Amino acid sequence: MQKPRALSSGDRVAVVAPASAFKRDDFDRGIDELRRLGFEPVYDESVFEQRRYVAGEATTRAAAICAAWQDPSIAGVIGVRGGFGSAHLLPLLDATLARTANKPFIGYSDVTSILTFLTTGCGLVAFHGPMLAGRLGKGADGYDRPSFVNALTRAEPMGELTAPGLETIRPGEASGPIFGGTMTQLLSSLATAYAFSPPQGCVLFFEDVGERPYKLDRMVTQFRQAGILARASAVVIGELPNCDEPGGDPTARSVMADLFADFPGPVLIGLPSGHTTGPAMTLPLGVRARVVGGAAPTLIIEESAVR
Repeated sequence: MQKPRALSSGDRVAVVAPASAFKRDDFDRGIDELRRLGFEPVYDESVFEQRRYVAGEATTRAAAICAAWQDPSIAGVIGVRGGFGSAHLLPLLDATLARTANKPFIGYSDVTSILTFLTTGCGLVAFHGPMLAGRLGKGADGYDRPSFVNALTRAEPMGELTAPGLETIRPGEASGPIFGGTMTQLLSSLATAYAFSPPQGCVLFFEDVGERPYKLDRMVTQFRQAGILARASAVVIGELPNCDEPGGDPTARSVMADLFADFPGPVLIGLPSGHTTGPAMTLPLGVRARVVGGAAPTLIIEESAVR
């Protein structure tokens, strides 16, 4: 996996809208937070375009990403928000250009489509992390600043990532390069030219929001039948907010515990990255990680994500 150059104070970071449109106030608050972090946000007026439920024509959205990759003054790229539409861009993105540019790309949710393109498609480290609207724009309430800074600006392993709500479903310990993202986007890529295809021995990271337990069951079943779970040495699951059955039974966590009851490696649930009820952690994808399941469940990022 190729690692991008670490971001530094004063670096220009391109702000792009690969998916849905957004509220200008949310955008402006996110821009302000990027500046507080020491970066110089860069964008053009095309980021504010809107076509039905997406942020402008696919060609316009893809062109903004490609322009950021081609511009030597741009150090990294971050999305405004998820929603829907990132998959439209995949045929319009140039893998050779992405590899040549090799710049940090930050996003989650629907932008998982692009993270997958970069990681399992291009062999590049990418970042499952907060975007402007709803995360950076909320400051400390929306995102975990230490993990964002550590992942993107320091050429050293992030070390232990844990949280009060992190639980062990299956005990044990295993290592491997970590890949994944939002489950619905990973699954929608299968049987396409941009399919999620992690290597044997990987650590799988799954997260989602607002999917009822039977839908989680369906998705995990599809991952199993597609052979994806068989490649994993360990699994880490997000918080799964708003995924419990109305009325509270069954819960998302109890269903996941059942679904992974016979998994041969460690399984954790409750990592606050992506869709969370609190500050979202930044998780580098494509680097070596170790999962420890037990009384003190922990995800350890053992390899630096930047150089």
